[in-house]
Amino acid sequence: MTYRTIRQRLMLSAGSTVIMGLMLAAAASSQASATAYERPTASTGTPVDATKPRPTPFQIHFWEALELEPQDAWTTLRKSFQWQEKSLPAEAQARVDEWIEYYRSSPENIATITERATPWLAWITQQVSERGLPGEVALIPFVESSFDPGARSHRGAAGLWQFMPGTGDALGLVRNGNYDGRLDVLTSTEAALDYLEMQADQWYEGDLMLSLAAYNAGAGTVNRAQHQAQAQGLNGDYWDLSLPYETMQYVPKLKAIATIINDPQEYGVSLPEIHVDPAFAKVKLTHAVTLSEASQLLNVSKTALAELNPGLLNGSIDPRSAQTLLVPEEVDTQMLAQLSQDGSQAQDSRQTVAQNGSADTHRVESGDSLSAIAARYNVNQQDLIRWNAIDRPGALQPGQLLTLSGR
Repeated sequence: MTYRTIRQRLMLSAGSTVIMGLMLAAAASSQASATAYERPTASTGTPVDATKPRPTPFQIHFWEALELEPQDAWTTLRKSFQWQEKSLPAEAQARVDEWIEYYRSSPENIATITERATPWLAWITQQVSERGLPGEVALIPFVESSFDPGARSHRGAAGLWQFMPGTGDALGLVRNGNYDGRLDVLTSTEAALDYLEMQADQWYEGDLMLSLAAYNAGAGTVNRAQHQAQAQGLNGDYWDLSLPYETMQYVPKLKAIATIINDPQEYGVSLPEIHVDPAFAKVKLTHAVTLSEASQLLNVSKTALAELNPGLLNGSIDPRSAQTLLVPEEVDTQMLAQLSQDGSQAQDSRQTVAQNGSADTHRVESGDSLSAIAARYNVNQQDLIRWNAIDRPGALQPGQLLTLSGR
């Protein structure tokens, strides 16, 4: 029995107890208040037996008044929206309305993207809410990547949050031939939210819309546009700025899709059912394990594991790059414990981790260069660049793991 099933049964049991208690209290109240006179019914005027308990307003309307709001990820997300009630200047609202019409004209596209969001939306919404950020921020992957963790742009951006390699490196997202933290939904989400908050605090006095613009176009571009707007006597908020086209559309797109999700029936859109709890469990591992091994042990398809762990480029998890394996939420807890235990027992025989990496990896230290690393391990520098998807050879980060082979 899974945690979710146990919790649902406990909630059902507790809810039933409360309901029965309320109904018994109502019945007792009804009996105590009965009087010895006849009272006609509302529908027929026929007298009723006054010796029998009369239904109280509580009893009559109890079930009608007991409206249990469905709890799903969309409900939780809507409750966390902070921008829906804020009015915009007419010109700004017109920019949002254009995108509302664009999205509502192709509801099948929204259906496809939101279906793709199913494994991730509840967890991302939790992370956004815990930071007190507007719930609309949880929909950034809708705009950035259509909620595709494996999305890659022609410019080199990757993942749900579309980090460029240099930005990912600066934010500490490990990237080598075995693992790309930009594709790892957990680590990239944390990095994206950190980045948004950091820029908002550093440059824009907490203004998240300006930080979103900087997320898309870079802080330098946004800062210059803000200074130009202020020189013209404008406030310098997002809607005042003259920015590159894509950045001008960035927040309107986000506002538009949030507006539709806030009231999907109004716009003729159907959203997939997404449970209020995350669709996966997190397993911390201190040992290497392949997805094939985990699949057999947990009785879960390898495809399902691969979809939940897009950052694992070669089908295995290596704790020198990543320590968290995501598995479907319904996997039995005992099986998860066995995965951890079996791996720990096999660890010594399966890998030898040296302080500076292993025979197949090198951990970058301060002062390292690609040419020196290539010479040290007698490998070709261009191969080293290719194996590790390095776009800026001169920007190695201390602690970064480099794979030393193309395997």
